[in-house]
Amino acid sequence: MKAEAARLGFGACGIAPAAEDPLAARRLEEWLGEGAHGQMEWMAARAHHRRSPQGLWPEARSVIALGMSYAPTADPLALADRPDRARISVYAQGQDYHDTVKKALKALARWLVAEAARAGLGEAPDGIGVKVFVDTAPVMEKPLGQAAGLGWQGKHTNLVSRDHGSWLFLGAIYTTLAFAPDGPAPDRCGSCQACQRACPTGAFPAPYRLDARRCISYLTIEHAGPVPEEFRAALGNRIYGCDDCLAVCPWNKFAVVAAANRAFLPRAELAAPRLAELLALDDAGFRRLFSGSPIKRIGRNRFVRNCLYAAGNSGEAGLLAQIRALMADPDPVVAEAARWAGERLRPAAVP
Repeated sequence: MKAEAARLGFGACGIAPAAEDPLAARRLEEWLGEGAHGQMEWMAARAHHRRSPQGLWPEARSVIALGMSYAPTADPLALADRPDRARISVYAQGQDYHDTVKKALKALARWLVAEAARAGLGEAPDGIGVKVFVDTAPVMEKPLGQAAGLGWQGKHTNLVSRDHGSWLFLGAIYTTLAFAPDGPAPDRCGSCQACQRACPTGAFPAPYRLDARRCISYLTIEHAGPVPEEFRAALGNRIYGCDDCLAVCPWNKFAVVAAANRAFLPRAELAAPRLAELLALDDAGFRRLFSGSPIKRIGRNRFVRNCLYAAGNSGEAGLLAQIRALMADPDPVVAEAARWAGERLRPAAVP
């Protein structure tokens, strides 16, 4: 099975038990209790399903945890000093990972059912149960990945792999088949605090704890409405997600770019886009540009809102004409972001 997973493009594969992990369940409850999930109400609404694989599907006996590399071809922090350009998180510069990973998960699940039936473990398809998940279901992929030995949840709360660093898309197959677990991966963060120091907004109240309400990835993707003013300057030119805490992880030195799925290679127009071009997008233009991209999910208005914050941080007085035009945008959040950006840039327009 692991050989087949590798053939399908997964760089990591391991087995975890489907029973509840009391520590992971307790940490989830504490995180939700603190309100650290912000506006992501779905996290709380289905917390009982997230507690364990069997909480979602009682018949599950094993979890096949899988990781697919998206190791970047260039330094994710390279555009930090290019204020006229927009920074898009590495994971969103290529094809939508949901589609790529799910396609491979389904192929592996079909293979598993056929092989198990051939071995007399049940009559396919009804005798062998499988369910595939990638990010859109109440599944705690990161704790499951650690339990299956793929890596460990680092101090930035994402999975870290000895072979792939912080650059893994995670998926899972729940199955009624009983596999021997691989055993959890040990935590190898040691005394390193690189990811904690790198966060521009102080989103880590402590190692291994993330307050989403302060996280740039959350603020630019999940947060609806105006971003709190206290965080706007810290956004810099990040318009979709943030790679800072991932990019500084020392374990990335072992990540092999050649191991990354080619579907995740950056599209030329998304690797270093000009803010001026992005500010000009209407809804139709936004949909055309981000067809087949995870960015399409947030919609034009939230995307342009983010671009306006970046424009306000840019010091580029040449963007003022576009910003002023957006002050009359029908969306009140976009219009407010344009007014904020205009106020920030007005001094730069004075000789």
